Parts: sequence; structure tokens; C-alpha cells
Amino acid sequence: MIDYIKGELAELTPAMAVVEAAGVGYAMNISLNSYTAIQGKKEVKLYAYESIREDAHVLFGFASKKEREMFLLLITVSGVGPNTARMVLSSMSPAELCNSISTGNERMIKTIKGIGLKTAQRIIVDLRDKIVSLGIADEIPAGGSIDHPVDNMVKDEAVSALTMLGFSPAPSQKVVLQILKDNPTAPVEQVIKMALKIIK
Repeated sequence: MIDYIKGELAELTPAMAVVEAAGVGYAMNISLNSYTAIQGKKEVKLYAYESIREDAHVLFGFASKKEREMFLLLITVSGVGPNTARMVLSSMSPAELCNSISTGNERMIKTIKGIGLKTAQRIIVDLRDKIVSLGIADEIPAGGSIDHPVDNMVKDEAVSALTMLGFSPAPSQKVVLQILKDNPTAPVEQVIKMALKIIK
């Protein structure tokens, strides 16, 4: 099992990081929280989770052990797979998620794409005791905004990330353009977070 990959950050999009270690480029699916944490860095260390399916071996990367622990807890819940868990961690920080679980705020969890009321209730029931015993409630530091907020660059990156997360390009573009119209200086991760709350 791969515990973590440490090396040069060769490529970075809001949904994926390519880390080069010992001449091998590892493509790792990441959440927006991890994207924010590693943005602008040359060398990174991402904690790994390997999802092995019949048709694919997929690597997920996390900027902190806490986020990986939260991810591993989420995928133990019936109806929550790795991609849904990544969507959850892209919509909320581990601290926000822990807060929603510990306070039984199913409405907050239900706003995440792919999470219905029953799954939200299951996440709360299954994980409430576990997050307390593991003490997973540290906030991941927020990254700075993008140096050159070029609307088109932010727009293209946001739409590309939303498409990779499974949304159709046309509605994604419409929502992203609306967000950028209202928030012209918003960094790409913020645009995506806002879009995730709007797109159904």
C-alpha cells in the first residue's frame, strides 16, 4: 500500500495533482481543500489512498492525514464511494463536515451533489462517534488567492474541474460565468465551491 507520495508538483488542476517522484508521475485525484493547501508549491507530500476496481486503479491524494482519515471514514458509509467522498471534501472542509456531523446538521450535508437525505442521515449516524474518538476536526489552512485573476483562466479551470467531477460542461460554464460576474476576483477554488452549491 502507498502511504504517501513526496516529490515535485508537475501539474495541478482543482481536481488532480501530478506528483513526480523518482522519475514517475503519479496522477492523484484531489479535493478542493487539498488543491488550496498545495497551490503554488513546488515540492509536495500527498497522503495516498488507492481505489482498486476491476476497470481501473485510481489514486486519491490528500494534503493532510486528517483529510485522508475523513475520506476513509466517509467511504465506510453505505452509498458513499471514493468520488462522492471527494465531492463532500470539495464542498466542505473536514472541520465544517465534522461540525455538521456532530451537530446532526443533515440539511448542510444534503446540499452536496450526490448526497440525498438518507445518505446524509447515514453519514451522521455512522460517523458521529468515530469522528469524536479520532479527533478529526482540525481546519485545513486556506490558500491565498490566485496571483493574476484572469477571468478566462479561472473560468476555464473551474469548468474543467466541474467536468472532471462529473458535471456537464454547458451548465457548468453558465453557473461559473454567473459566479464570476458577481465575484470577479474570486479564486478558482472558491468559484468551484460556489458552483457545487448551485449546480444540481
